Amino acid sequence: MVKIFLNKGKESSLKRFHPWVFSGAVNKIEGNPVEGEVVEVYSKSGEYLGCGHYQIGSITVRILSFDKCSIDADFWYSRLMAAFNARASLGLTSSESTNCYRLVHGEGDFLPGLIIDIYNKTAVIQAHSAGMFLSKDAIAEALKRVYGKSLEAIYDKSEGTAPFKAGLDLKDGYIWGGAVASEMVGSNGAEVVVENNNKFYVNWVEGQKTGFFLDQRDNRELVAKYAKDKTVLNLFCYTGGFSIYALNAGAKSVDSVDSSKKAMDLVKENVYLNGFEEGVQHHSYCEDAIEFMRNAAGNKYDLIVVDPPAFAKHRRALDNALRAYKRLNALAIEKVKPGGLVFCYSCSQVVDKQAFALAIFSAAAQTGRKVRILHRLTQPADHPVSIYHPEGEYLKGLVLLVE
Repeated sequence: MVKIFLNKGKESSLKRFHPWVFSGAVNKIEGNPVEGEVVEVYSKSGEYLGCGHYQIGSITVRILSFDKCSIDADFWYSRLMAAFNARASLGLTSSESTNCYRLVHGEGDFLPGLIIDIYNKTAVIQAHSAGMFLSKDAIAEALKRVYGKSLEAIYDKSEGTAPFKAGLDLKDGYIWGGAVASEMVGSNGAEVVVENNNKFYVNWVEGQKTGFFLDQRDNRELVAKYAKDKTVLNLFCYTGGFSIYALNAGAKSVDSVDSSKKAMDLVKENVYLNGFEEGVQHHSYCEDAIEFMRNAAGNKYDLIVVDPPAFAKHRRALDNALRAYKRLNALAIEKVKPGGLVFCYSCSQVVDKQAFALAIFSAAAQTGRKVRILHRLTQPADHPVSIYHPEGEYLKGLVLLVE
């Protein structure tokens, strides 16, 4: 096996179980590793530190195990079984009210570079490293061992996430089974899942991420607690997650805004799926969210959800992202009714909690209104964060009471 030796002193982060080896820490490589190959990592003095997937770029190795072991079928099974048991302890694997959840959350489940989401009887795999992409067949076999007959299909959606320079054959598709027969299938082939008794069409073939933003489950439930008899605005709504929760919770009316026509088409289907009428309790707007807010009447909405896509995926975009969060949330704080609520979020990993809170503070100060924080929000327990890898905590949010 290829051996990678680190510069003196660079072993300290691995001894604290941080799973990344950065290129600047590497002293020498014995052998000629291929991207995605499993390699061993040693200190400069020759002490074994772990093994993991080799890759070209700023992160040279993603550690799979800090102990000597074989990365074989039993390894994948044991890691996926541990992830499954963790979700079982949350009541997610046998719930009648929720049949979609995240099974593997990368470093949070000690499988860096791997995402697996479960949608009823289908598992959707997303590899973010060459090593995980090349291991997808072994991962699929382990999934079948873990789930047995309760799993009917496995879909690989790594084309947009695995490193394209690695020379991989990146093409999304089913690697086991196929589209699961369903009594309810949307016009675009999306299938129905249930989350906290709310029904949604999810299209993992064409949709963003793996098809649905599972990380907002708890936060959608919180919106539902406040939504009864309220006039609600859901900005960057995607397929209407917050909108459906609000409608089912008894909102007076809900407006959903997104610039994607495909997303808005699915919003309308989700509205009908849950027993509501487009143009009556719910109104769809296929528009730019910021322009919509600028033109919206003041004091119209009791509750506004601001859940934009990641404004910054790299640190060099951080300043622009913070300005965007400030501008967008200032509009929401300015327009919400007195006594109203603004739910504001950031899913940008490079925007930490302190920077996000400061951007929202600046937005509130700009409006001159009295604003209080009612809740500080994060991702749900099926998106765990390894205590040794704080970078895994990417989702943050605030619930503001605006006077």
